[in-house]
Amino acid sequence: MKRYTWLLVLLAVVVLFPLPAAAQEKLSAAVAANYIAAFKEITAAYEKKTGVTVEATFASSGTLYAQITNGAPYDIFLSADEDRPARLHRAGTADTPFVYAQGRCVLWSARKDFCRAKDWRAALMGEKVKRIALANPETAPYGTAARQALQKAGLWETLEKKLVIAQTIAQAFQYASTEAVDAGFCALSSAVSVQGANGCFYEVEEAPAVVQSACILKRTNSRPAAERFAAFLLSPEAAAIKVRFGYR
Repeated sequence: MKRYTWLLVLLAVVVLFPLPAAAQEKLSAAVAANYIAAFKEITAAYEKKTGVTVEATFASSGTLYAQITNGAPYDIFLSADEDRPARLHRAGTADTPFVYAQGRCVLWSARKDFCRAKDWRAALMGEKVKRIALANPETAPYGTAARQALQKAGLWETLEKKLVIAQTIAQAFQYASTEAVDAGFCALSSAVSVQGANGCFYEVEEAPAVVQSACILKRTNSRPAAERFAAFLLSPEAAAIKVRFGYR
């Protein structure tokens, strides 16, 4: 519990004593691509409450991590895994990480008839399936989870030649939604979106839950503002938004 004491105190302050507008105050956030829609709603609510603007750069966690290690001037990093924020903390680059969300990997298709098979494994083995989108497992945690699911199901070697590697999980969904591929391993948040409702998806039980961790970077020049925003990420208001996008 000691790890999160400062966040819990700040959370109480944010909830009980909303901050006055600070229109000139801005934060720079590096945010994993799966979290685009939820993050935009959360920051809109935060800006309305505080007047603080949060400018986000969305990319794969691996890409953002590389930028940070090379000196990118972000204030806060929202990764799609626990490992990269932990590495930054061990290196003395970031404060103690905290979990802000937990997501799931699903298999989504723009064609609703794709979901007539008994499960995702049978669907992928269909003769009409020629191309399958997968976020780069080396840089995107959702891609890593999808690869683990395929390996666990014994399908990785069989389907590897059909995989179309996307830079991010958001791009994997884009490939699937434009039907550039027959299906794609995507974040549940995309599948439950307005656009996602136009297609269908399978839950991929073999894929591990994606535990997403964040950290404030020690190089920030806006530490008080970054700490207040980190606390807001754990607030009931932010939690309600996360749930609507399929996160825990």
